[in-house]
Amino acid sequence: MTHELTSRKLLTVVCEASLERAIVADLARLGARGCTITDARGHGAHGERDGLWPPSANIRIEILCDLAVAEAIALNLKSRYYAQYSMVIFIADVQVLRPDKF
Repeated sequence: MTHELTSRKLLTVVCEASLERAIVADLARLGARGCTITDARGHGAHGERDGLWPPSANIRIEILCDLAVAEAIALNLKSRYYAQYSMVIFIADVQVLRPDKF
C-alpha cells in the first residue's frame, strides 16, 4: 500500500496561556480544522516563562493547514494580540499523510 505525502503548513503559536480560549475560537472562525495545544516554557525577550504560576504560563498551539488558512490566522492573531501579549508565530513547510484531515 502506497502512502503519498502532501504539502501543508505547520502554523505554530507560542503565547500566554490566558489567551487559549479566545485563540481557539479565532482558529475555528478562520478555517482551522483542529489544533494541538501543549504547555510551553522558555525564556526570551519577555524574560523567563517558567509556568510555575498562571500569569507566567505559556502554551504552544500547532495547526496543520493550507497556506491561505495559515496566513489568515497569523495576520489575525498579530493584529489582535501582538501589541498587548507575549506571542510568537511561525510557519513551516511540512509533509502529511491523510491530507483530507487538514
